[in-house]
Amino acid sequence: MDIISTGPLLVIVVIAIAIILLSVLFTFVPVRLWIAAIAANVKVGIFQLVGMRLRNVVPKRVINPLIKAKKAGLDITTNMLEGHYLAGGNVDRVVNALIAAHRANIDLSFERAAAIDLAGRDVLEAVQMSVNPKVIETPFIAGVAMDGIEIKAKSRITVRANIDRLVGGAGEDTVIARVGEGIVSTIGSNNDHKKVLENPDMISQTVLTKGLDSGTAFEILSIDIADIDIGKNIGAELQTDQAEADKNIAQAKAEERRAMAVAKEQEMKARVEEMRAKVVEAEAEVPMAMAEAFRAGNLGVMDYVNFQNVQADTDMRESIGKASKDDEDEDPHRNRG
Repeated sequence: MDIISTGPLLVIVVIAIAIILLSVLFTFVPVRLWIAAIAANVKVGIFQLVGMRLRNVVPKRVINPLIKAKKAGLDITTNMLEGHYLAGGNVDRVVNALIAAHRANIDLSFERAAAIDLAGRDVLEAVQMSVNPKVIETPFIAGVAMDGIEIKAKSRITVRANIDRLVGGAGEDTVIARVGEGIVSTIGSNNDHKKVLENPDMISQTVLTKGLDSGTAFEILSIDIADIDIGKNIGAELQTDQAEADKNIAQAKAEERRAMAVAKEQEMKARVEEMRAKVVEAEAEVPMAMAEAFRAGNLGVMDYVNFQNVQADTDMRESIGKASKDDEDEDPHRNRG
């Protein structure tokens, strides 16, 4: 009786364990992906997929690109794609780039494509740019001709990606900067701005012959001037600024001379006052000298009286002379008697 009752329970336990094992198997082992690889004639072992799980590799990130590569006729192995995935690369983008290069008859190996991808560049975009060149439009670049007229030019640069120089080559910003430098130097080397306006293709031809794509990841196919305008008269503005600067310098020097003259005048006034003080000081010593002369007997009373008369006569003459001068100042046209 106990055996009969435990039989169905044992069957249920076995079925439950089988379901759990199958769930773990289908979760840990991508069976559907393995079946899809076999259907695509891609040889991938089930234990190889398990090893990917153990190496923290998402199997579909490797197997799906491998299937695409095999269908496109590329000779790529699972280890190559898995190694690129572990290095942090984008496996799907690399495979798409290899397929596009293969269809366009571009010589691109897996190692170079992986290096370009790991360098941070979009290898698929590079292959597409090799097939279909890209047009880079520059902003308005201003240059000044020798006659002082500013000319603004906008150009369109047609470039094609250079797969061989894509790793380590300069980007679009360097190409735009070099073309801008070439435009400025070409405009600046012309004596007359009218020649530049008459022949704008002269700019593109001159710039194109300078080999501006050296060391870049691109090959410049053509440089076309899209628009050209006349800017300011830089020469006239510079002359005006120079004249204004010269005027300010002259004014500053004149102000400096005026300040020096004022300082010199004040200095002379101070010296006059100083001399006057010395005269007053000398005059103050005269009475003292006369008193000393009286005491020493060198000067008598009559001598002193004669001195006073002479001094009074001198003061009178000075007063008369001053009055006559004032009358002449009041009426300079009056006839003198």
